[in-house]
Amino acid sequence: MNIATFSGPPSSGKTSVILKTIEALKQRGISVGVVKFDCLYTDDDILYEKAGVPVRKGLSGSLCPDHFFISNIEEVVQWGKKQNLDFLITESAGLCNRCSPYIQGIKSICVIDNLSGINTPKKIGPMLKSADIVVITKGDIVSQAEREVFSSKVNSVNPKAVTIHINGLTGQGAYELSTLIYDENEEIDTVKGKRLKFSMPSALCSYCLGETRIGEDYQMGNVRKMKLGDKDGR
Repeated sequence: MNIATFSGPPSSGKTSVILKTIEALKQRGISVGVVKFDCLYTDDDILYEKAGVPVRKGLSGSLCPDHFFISNIEEVVQWGKKQNLDFLITESAGLCNRCSPYIQGIKSICVIDNLSGINTPKKIGPMLKSADIVVITKGDIVSQAEREVFSSKVNSVNPKAVTIHINGLTGQGAYELSTLIYDENEEIDTVKGKRLKFSMPSALCSYCLGETRIGEDYQMGNVRKMKLGDKDGR
């Protein structure tokens, strides 16, 4: 079974890109399933069901969605094998810019949209910098010049990645993506023992454990204070 992980900021078009890519994969006779991860709510699983795609969803609730993802990914892989899938797609929640949802040896796709701001690629950490493929969406809404400038910003952050433009409404570019992410000669039976491409965000403080009161008296664990005399606030 092939596996790929899609991630990206909220509302960047991940689900639309995946659905269009699945259409292209199905035309080649490839059976695909999806596991959707999110934080508090999602009805994307309904969209996958309507498209005839086996799907499961997991909500992280009060937990970091990245930690929730990596704690459940092995069980997700085994579910995909039981479904006799050729290709399993895991879709992350709309993640913060410091998130790191990728696994070594698993295809990593970051979806980012042209409307997010010209400096957004510089603000995104491992989610963009360690991706194998970067999908840029909503290019039909901006000018050609804006698309090229945005692409150059993405390339400056991750020059090794393949950058591809996809229209989530029409599906233009989705077939090309489907040829990049599926390799019939690749088989993954388990992710046990594999490593993350980058470490998770580090946080274990009183607020992680449910504290709601404000002030130094209630702060314990991994706490970082701003240096207000420093312009960078570090």
